[in-house]
Amino acid sequence: MSTARLSLIEFPADDSERARRFWEGLTGLTLAPRTPEQGSGWQTGSEGAVLGVHERGRGPGDTGSLPYLTVDDMDAALAQVLELGGTHVHPGERWSICRDSEGTPFALARA
Repeated sequence: MSTARLSLIEFPADDSERARRFWEGLTGLTLAPRTPEQGSGWQTGSEGAVLGVHERGRGPGDTGSLPYLTVDDMDAALAQVLELGGTHVHPGERWSICRDSEGTPFALARA
C-alpha cells in the first residue's frame, strides 16, 4: 500500500497576475516563477505543502484547484487509486492526474 503526502495545491487562473496578487495577499507568501522542472506558472517556496498558480488551460487540472500528493512508488499509487474506486485521467511517470471515488480530480507526483 502506498502512502501519499500533500505536497502542492494549484489554482488555475484566467488572469495570473490578479490570482498571484490574491493568493499572496491572502497568505502573506510570495509566489516566484517556477523552474523548468516545475512547469509553468508560479509557486511558493515554503516548507510543507506548496501553493501554485498557473494560466488556465484545457487540461484536467485547469477547471478548479488541484491538490498534488507526493508518492514514492507511482505504479503502486496508481494501482491503489483503482483499488479504492478512483480512476486514472492521465497516468504518467512523474505526474498523474486521477479522480477520487466521487469524481474529484487530484494529482500524484513521484517523489
